[in-house]
Amino acid sequence: MESYMSSIGSRLQMLTTSDHASVVSMNLFVALLCACIVIGHLLEENRWMNESITALIIGLCTGVVILLISGGKSSHLLVFSEDLFFIYLLPPIIFNAGFQVKKKQFFRNFMTIMLFGAVGTLISCFIISLGAMQFFKKLDIGPLDIGDYLAIGAIFAATDSVCTLQVLNQDETPLLYSLVFGEGVVNDATSVVLFNAIQSFDLTNINAAIAWDFVRNFFYLFLASTLLGVLTGLISAYIIRRLYFGRHSTDREVALMMLMAYLSYMLAELFYLSGILTVFFCGIVMSHYTWHNVTESSRVTTKHAFATLSFVAETFIFLYVGMDALDIEKWRFVSHSPSLKLGDVTAVLKPPSLYWSLCLAFVLVSLFHSPGTSVAVSSILLGLVMVGRAAFVFPLSFLSNLAKKSPNEKISFKQQFIIWWAGLMRGAVSMALAYNKFTSAGHTHLRGNAIMITSTITVVLFSTVLFGLMTKPFIKILLPHPKHQSRSMTNSSDPTTPKSFTIPLLGEGQDSLDDLGGHDIDHPSSIRALLTTPTHNVHHYWRQFDDAFMRPMFGGRGFVPFVPGSPTERSPPNQWH
Repeated sequence: MESYMSSIGSRLQMLTTSDHASVVSMNLFVALLCACIVIGHLLEENRWMNESITALIIGLCTGVVILLISGGKSSHLLVFSEDLFFIYLLPPIIFNAGFQVKKKQFFRNFMTIMLFGAVGTLISCFIISLGAMQFFKKLDIGPLDIGDYLAIGAIFAATDSVCTLQVLNQDETPLLYSLVFGEGVVNDATSVVLFNAIQSFDLTNINAAIAWDFVRNFFYLFLASTLLGVLTGLISAYIIRRLYFGRHSTDREVALMMLMAYLSYMLAELFYLSGILTVFFCGIVMSHYTWHNVTESSRVTTKHAFATLSFVAETFIFLYVGMDALDIEKWRFVSHSPSLKLGDVTAVLKPPSLYWSLCLAFVLVSLFHSPGTSVAVSSILLGLVMVGRAAFVFPLSFLSNLAKKSPNEKISFKQQFIIWWAGLMRGAVSMALAYNKFTSAGHTHLRGNAIMITSTITVVLFSTVLFGLMTKPFIKILLPHPKHQSRSMTNSSDPTTPKSFTIPLLGEGQDSLDDLGGHDIDHPSSIRALLTTPTHNVHHYWRQFDDAFMRPMFGGRGFVPFVPGSPTERSPPNQWH
């Protein structure tokens, strides 16, 4: 009995020690997040550094310190889990992109954005997969089947254009900004849908029937995920408009908006659809209908709450990627040298200076000498990313320009180069898909998987830091700023909006599709007129349908009835049609 009680006591003590270690890790990680925000604020004015690069560098430095303190056993505070990313970190990032996107610019260039974001992603994925299949067979990285090569194509087809968007100005280059932003969001959604479709099929023995099922499943995921997001957004708009939560509590309508947004993502996961596509279109629908049905204070609250959650999630991801870049476990798998352990060598060393010197030498040797295969794989992937990007940006821009009559709507060669450059950087989505494919609970057990993880980390670090730092000089050379810059954005912005959220295309207020200027467009008299100006004419019909059926039922700007205690617009109530 005494032995039994003593064993229980020892287990409880171990659990208490483990819980305390977790609390210490969380405290340090939260402190690092605060440091990223403070340092990012201090570096805001020069606009050379952004939050992504800052978090990566801080993560790298933290990883080195932890690696030295732990004697080469670990470089990060937390073990990465793909569930953590896909369930908790990714939804706020994608929803905020849809919720705060300026629909006027997004839908004005919708055809070109879909060309770049959907068709271009498929072309890039095919070229990266084909190139990896040809080059990786010559390297000793372990067995990979056709499904693995297609997954690699989907992983590295996902772009991250944050650095370019922070340098561009929407007032000066509205067309370029809307194309870079819109393509980035659609690209992420297409990459994830394509990755999920690849994962759900056994492509080792591919034939015409399997290929057809794959294509059909891809379009099913794309359309079903979009419809689910639209439906969830409309349900939230209908509930909030009919029940008038604002009469009694603004907290309830804010909570309902946030929970319905998250519910759309989880429903997509429940039905094996693409949560990223679902939550993006849910954000667009909620900004068009639901957001106009809540009280004024709730609008301000939701706008900044979603933006803050997205910002913290992105910083969290890049901070972890920086620390995970120094993960000895993965680099040890990549290295051909067997089990070199720092503790075995340093156990006999007494002088502290010699110990720390050897620690640093071990880190440098592990990262830059042994994994030659990983460096080769990373270089090949970077080259394929550049080729795959060029293979669709320039041809699709040429096709898009053929359909444009106005010179202002055409994409110049300099703008095409910037679009190409903006898509060279890889970020959070690529990392998450790589972890999902090549790790189990954050750990790698095969050398080939370890090579792909370390290569992905290398590509993300190299492209984000190096390409990100070079973005501003390139844009200044290609698009010199005029002496008298437009200040219309600043003058018309909401004075209650902090500067940190004044992001071009992620507007101060939620604009409406009516802002496209459809009121002045004549009714198309022929099929030729419909084809020559498809975006404007589609908007003409959509506006009629929206005003006649959708807004009277789901609300929206100008269609919120005046009821005491209910949400009201600043505009007079006679806008109710």
